[in-house]
Amino acid sequence: MALKASPDDQKILLDLQALDTKLTQLDHKARALPQLAEIAALQSRVDALRITELERRGAAEDVALELKRLESDVDVVRARIDRDTQRAQTSSSAKDAQAFEHELVSLRKRQFDLEEIELSVMEKAEEADTALAEVTGQIDELRSQLAVLEDAKTAELSTLSNERTHAAANRSTIASKVPADLLALYEKQRARYGTGASLLQHGVSKASGVKLLENEMVAIRAAAPDDVIMCPSSDAILVRTSESGL
Repeated sequence: MALKASPDDQKILLDLQALDTKLTQLDHKARALPQLAEIAALQSRVDALRITELERRGAAEDVALELKRLESDVDVVRARIDRDTQRAQTSSSAKDAQAFEHELVSLRKRQFDLEEIELSVMEKAEEADTALAEVTGQIDELRSQLAVLEDAKTAELSTLSNERTHAAANRSTIASKVPADLLALYEKQRARYGTGASLLQHGVSKASGVKLLENEMVAIRAAAPDDVIMCPSSDAILVRTSESGL
């Protein structure tokens, strides 16, 4: 037996469909916020820079260790120079004094070479620290931009959530006015085809935008006002009003 429902009950479906369309649009908007793409792009840049930061931090630490080792070597050589200088000055043996002087020449040469290397490594350390600070600064700047975008996203999602809550409440109110069997059919068609009800306006199904064929219009004109008719182009419930062109 074909489903029947009063024209007024069928018209309520249009309000229900309008709210369902709005809910769908709100959900899509929440998933497609422009901030989401921007956040993803910035986060990708941060992730790439984090790899560079780790590499540069490792390089800076390696240079720092090398510099520390050189400083220790220089300290050892200086200590030996001080010791041998004191021994040479206090030695009563000319031969020992000469030996100390000979060793001091070698130690001073060693000190000079080490300090030259130390200066070079200090320059490398400064360059490594500068490179590390540069990438760290870039990451900090991107994170600041991310924080701004996250705040904007949160605010936008909050607004959309409030709109959705209001629309969902209205939908529940309207759905409660629709007869159970008519509502069940509406929900079934909407779940299957995306649209549950479509206004027939001047011979055109609003859900599909398709103008119905004349033979289809003839069949619709012949139907009783309380007959529930399915749209031949969208498979939604076709709602007839004074705008339908019948």
